[in-house]
Amino acid sequence: MQTSNGEGVDSNANSVNPTNDARQASNVSTPLTQSQAEFWYLVECQGCKELAHSLKMIHDLALYHSDVPFDTVEKTALFDLKVLWEGFEKMGAKV
Repeated sequence: MQTSNGEGVDSNANSVNPTNDARQASNVSTPLTQSQAEFWYLVECQGCKELAHSLKMIHDLALYHSDVPFDTVEKTALFDLKVLWEGFEKMGAKV
């Protein structure tokens, strides 16, 4: 979402990993690398719902139960964590 005051919410400029753009993840013609396949195997073994719950708990502990001040990098990392747990929730709902 672009605003007149600068970069929008979807901007990747402040991302912890600015080179990893999620829009490229939809390219299904590219085969998985060995490390990607191992990661997906671990996700399937652990369970998407369980991973989503764990990530949400870590997010909430860091955000709501910590006295540590948050700067832009920390806020971006927490947002990235939220995106990841929501993705796992969606994956778990489809299973």
